[in-house]
Amino acid sequence: MSIMSNRETDKRAHILATGRRLTARQGYSGVGLNELLKTAGVPKGSFYHYFPSKEAYGCAILEDFVHGYEDRLVGSLDNPTLNARDRLIAYFDEWHQNQVGPNPEDRCLVVKLSAEVADLSKNMSQILEQGVNAIIARLARTLEEGIAEGSIAKIDDTNGLAEAIYHQWLGASLVASLSYDDAPFKSAMQTTRKLVPAA
Repeated sequence: MSIMSNRETDKRAHILATGRRLTARQGYSGVGLNELLKTAGVPKGSFYHYFPSKEAYGCAILEDFVHGYEDRLVGSLDNPTLNARDRLIAYFDEWHQNQVGPNPEDRCLVVKLSAEVADLSKNMSQILEQGVNAIIARLARTLEEGIAEGSIAKIDDTNGLAEAIYHQWLGASLVASLSYDDAPFKSAMQTTRKLVPAA
């Protein structure tokens, strides 16, 4: 197994970061290889040194997104100053703000790419599915922590509720992208607060 030098790792990370920015704006299929190479400022040979195909590159973007997701929870699910219910609400409030904010890179790639990659790549779909399952499990754990500490009323099926709430927010994101209106997020938050009552 070869070990990449720091310089190689940095170049690979640069290509992925550039690809993530372009993909967030244009979708996976909307980003051509030539555009990616020109924007990243790397030759085609460098791309194929790190990624044997565009699909492998797409998988790498999604893996990078999924693995780095934990780092983006500092202000919400990982916030030690909030109780579990407030952390859950903060997570979805951050989702709302990111999806309507001016920076496409802050938006969720699950929302952006799910329908597209389902028809393009089984491998990419599996990575997104694993990421979704991990998020739902994390939300369920937060619900359980809230019940244990007394910030959330008793819930019989935390996994089922976490899944239902997450799916609701995915749907709200899709409808909001069609309507250019954040009303679906406000509705989703209202429902989430009702589904996760304070103890």
